[in-house]
Amino acid sequence: METLKEKKKAQQTKESIKISGAEAIIHCLLAEGADLIYGYPGGAIMPVYDELYKFQDRLTHILTRHEQGATHAAQGYARVSGRVGVAMATSGPGATNLVTGLADAQIDSTPLVCITGQVTRELLGSDAFQETDIIGISTPVTKWNYQITKASEIPEVMAKAFYIAKSGRPGPVLVDITKNAQIEEVDFSYKPCTGVRSYKPVPKPDANTIKQAADLINNAKKPLIVWGQGVILGKAENELKEFVEKAGIPAAWTIMGASALDSEHPLNVGMVGMHGNYGPNVLTNECDVLIAIGMRFDDRVTGRLTDYAKQAKVIHFEIDPAEVNKNVHAHVAVLGNSKETLGMILPLINSNSHTEWHNLFIEKYQIEYDTIIKNDLHPTKEGLTMGEVIHEINLASDQKAVIVTDVGQHQMIGCRYAKFKESKSNITSGGLGTMGFALPAAIGAKMGAMDREVVAIIGDGGYQMTIQELGVIFQHNVPVKIVVLNNDHLGMVRQWQELFFDRRYASTVMTNPDFVKIAEGYHIEAKRVTERKDLKSTIQEMMASKNPYFLEVKVEKEDNVFPMIPSGAAVSEIRLK
Repeated sequence: METLKEKKKAQQTKESIKISGAEAIIHCLLAEGADLIYGYPGGAIMPVYDELYKFQDRLTHILTRHEQGATHAAQGYARVSGRVGVAMATSGPGATNLVTGLADAQIDSTPLVCITGQVTRELLGSDAFQETDIIGISTPVTKWNYQITKASEIPEVMAKAFYIAKSGRPGPVLVDITKNAQIEEVDFSYKPCTGVRSYKPVPKPDANTIKQAADLINNAKKPLIVWGQGVILGKAENELKEFVEKAGIPAAWTIMGASALDSEHPLNVGMVGMHGNYGPNVLTNECDVLIAIGMRFDDRVTGRLTDYAKQAKVIHFEIDPAEVNKNVHAHVAVLGNSKETLGMILPLINSNSHTEWHNLFIEKYQIEYDTIIKNDLHPTKEGLTMGEVIHEINLASDQKAVIVTDVGQHQMIGCRYAKFKESKSNITSGGLGTMGFALPAAIGAKMGAMDREVVAIIGDGGYQMTIQELGVIFQHNVPVKIVVLNNDHLGMVRQWQELFFDRRYASTVMTNPDFVKIAEGYHIEAKRVTERKDLKSTIQEMMASKNPYFLEVKVEKEDNVFPMIPSGAAVSEIRLK
């Protein structure tokens, strides 16, 4: 195979080399440091796959069993590694199958570059075989998208795609490439993108607003920090820790922000939101200064907006100006990357402690522990609980595992009870709530951090939405640990039906297959636990294994997740039962 270096040497008299558009795409990916692609081939993208075959030693392609699986795997890879995830598919249904993953990545700010094939330029708009307007379809769920119809566009567009995906507030980008553009030749040279006219990904921090924020914080009597994923995306974990400790402020997190601060840190007071901890939710409506860092005031966090923290002065640290004042009015908006802005405010913050205020969170936690947590983690009833499974995983992993959760009751239990010592350890579908996310995302997460244990926590419903990705685990021997918490129901919907629809369990009962036999069919070691006496030893065995491992745990069918803020209620109206 003639390398790019050899081609350059053979064409020393030229400023660029002449290669096909398909090969140009591969060289663009390599120039951006891509090492993994998740995808599924087809007619309209076949020229790129043909070139990819020639570069197998430099660029690994993972054949997922569904294009949605490719996007979720790319998300898991990006979230753990901090790099841009790459997914590829053909035109028509291949492209449309990416849309759920694009939407998930868009709302959760995950950097992806998705490449789709398209019919030739001459056939555009003719309803040709497997032609779909993926640009029109994906526009609402991408940070940027573009259709390439000429090979000459490829280097510049691909460079721009990677720049936009990873800069500022990250997000997914889709590049649609017509088949003729893949076949045509291009005089190839590559220049990474360092800026796009009119696109300002990171606002310049304003010293005056930072001073205003510091004054509010220094004079606060009952301040509360709520941080989100912006801390992790901004690589501001150390700055957050210094800020929390110097100011002595209780700090809570959204599910997307989990793991940015050690779970056992004394000022880490737990999770906010619909199934968050009792203290930080109730006391949100008692704080006098609310310091929001890298979070967007999602409705699952705020509850009824008209009654959310109305007594507080709100300071919003945010990289995306569009999020400021969108849901909650900010008295002071500190724009910029959280690492930079927290670094700027630290010298202005007085060393402090808010002992009496912090003690209120401890008191509320004790109430929650006695009412809920004790029974979730150390139950006396016969049936197994989801909480005790998470607790045993914490013990067996020394709180160092990457926990990937799907969507439903197990997600909320996983986010509530998983303990983390390292950042980038909680991977979940936060904003879109995509069932089927966890299994492929866990595959990508493991490939993005082979030195870390990755445990997927999945419900029996969501598991069956992407169960085919067990084929990827088998083919590539990806040593992920899969735990299905099986209650034979769509648990979260069933909980709402119990609480708000008079126990009318409409279409939530699951008649499930033998999950152990299915895993064994993919040559994955598999076990089932139905009794408490077997739980600890089996989880220890799973965590000690160097191979893929599947564990089904049969849990109670009516094991509800509390606390809970009912839909339309205020955060202070959180229910303990």
